[in-house]
Amino acid sequence: MQYLLAFDQGTTGTKSLLMDENLAVVAEHTEEFPQYYPKPGWVEHHPDEIWKTILNGIQKVTQGDKAKQIAAIGITNQRETVCFWNRKTGESLAPAIVWQDRRTADRCKELRDLGHEKEFQSKTGLLLDPYFAGTKIQWALENQSVLQQAAKNGTLAVGTIDSYLISRLTHGVSHVTEPSNASRTLLFDIHALAWDQNLCDLLHVPISILPEVRPSNGLLGVTKGIPGLPDGIPIHGCLGDQQAALLGQACVEVGEAKCTFGTGAFLLMNTGSHAVPSTHRLLTTIAWQMAGESPTYALEGSAFIAGAAVQWLRDGLKCIQKSSEVEALAASVPSSEGVVFVPALTGLGAPYWDPHATGMLTGLTRGTTQAHVARATLEGIAFQNVAILEAMQKDSKKPLRALSVDGGASANNLLMQIQADLLGVELKRPNYLGSTSLGAIFAAGLGIGLWKKLNDVKKSWKIDRSFHPTWNDSTRKIALERWTTAIGRVTYHGT
Repeated sequence: MQYLLAFDQGTTGTKSLLMDENLAVVAEHTEEFPQYYPKPGWVEHHPDEIWKTILNGIQKVTQGDKAKQIAAIGITNQRETVCFWNRKTGESLAPAIVWQDRRTADRCKELRDLGHEKEFQSKTGLLLDPYFAGTKIQWALENQSVLQQAAKNGTLAVGTIDSYLISRLTHGVSHVTEPSNASRTLLFDIHALAWDQNLCDLLHVPISILPEVRPSNGLLGVTKGIPGLPDGIPIHGCLGDQQAALLGQACVEVGEAKCTFGTGAFLLMNTGSHAVPSTHRLLTTIAWQMAGESPTYALEGSAFIAGAAVQWLRDGLKCIQKSSEVEALAASVPSSEGVVFVPALTGLGAPYWDPHATGMLTGLTRGTTQAHVARATLEGIAFQNVAILEAMQKDSKKPLRALSVDGGASANNLLMQIQADLLGVELKRPNYLGSTSLGAIFAAGLGIGLWKKLNDVKKSWKIDRSFHPTWNDSTRKIALERWTTAIGRVTYHGT
């Protein structure tokens, strides 16, 4: 029996997952790590703490002789978070700047005002927003002398989390990434499949510090000197977390879509070999590029806050002690009684793209309780997704017939029912909610030939439960009008 090992490196924690070739879970371990907020709008990680979760995960899931049966390793990761390290020693040189970080909002505005957004969008499929890695890299190079010195010495390596982990797993031999992660940097031409010199020049980023780009299921390196793992295990699959979830949900045919409910909510629709340009402020991104094949593209819309809104109820407002308690609290009232929560706690993503927007509760009365706020929080998560999916249907010119859902918050049955009611379509939730991890497993398995072609993964995908809409058109229209009114106030305030 062969095993596949996946590292699912997320915003608040890392999951290490060991599966056999029949996709049975052999062992898994999840470990959280700290986030740091040195200034308002800044969010950082310490890469060494992330690396420690990888080492601990290896020890937990490979007890006994399991490590000897690992045929390949797959990696999936938070995408736009950027790391800086010494390419010779692996030493982290600066804090990682997290995708939620907004410190480069002014630089993005400056580039827009100079008329550069059209070039960035046409080449990268992205909009100029501090969400993406490129302006984060520029800021770090201009503000941290240790990075300037390392760049001068030729020892600086810069990359997304996948590149950092692969470098550590290979003892510095591999400085690589793959197209789904590269396509999130504002520096990668998704049509030419290469770093773009002009875009790099605009952001003052030397191409020499960036990783080599290889296919998503290609050989990215082999393990070397890692406690608990034999040397020579191939790292044979890597995808950014949301593209991994698209693959993990077996959305391998044109028009299939998924939503991952994690820290944020991330929606992708497979558009096949055609990179659909968005006229509704969505993103055109690479879903994956398998060895020897043309890339598969996707339309994407991201809401920065989803599960993090529930964490805010828990940690900020102290409405609940555990995140899992929000469903019962929200279900204790039949409706939010007109309360609307816009969860713009780190700005607004697609299709609004307002980095300065702040969250808002409206419709409060003397009768408003914690339960109404909790229900409005779940509705706010779902409202954001409706706006994204409406834009996606207009761009793709395809109606949404169903939506595959995954991620930790998709276990919340009330949230899933609210989402189905607001969308007016069926939601399909799989047996295994860790679709990002499963996508990394699929990518690694495709890399070593365990699955011969993409359609083979469909046979492994199994549904757990469907959620069907119960609202009529009038109820849905009234609810969406409340959201439109609220979001208009937030966006106006933000700008």
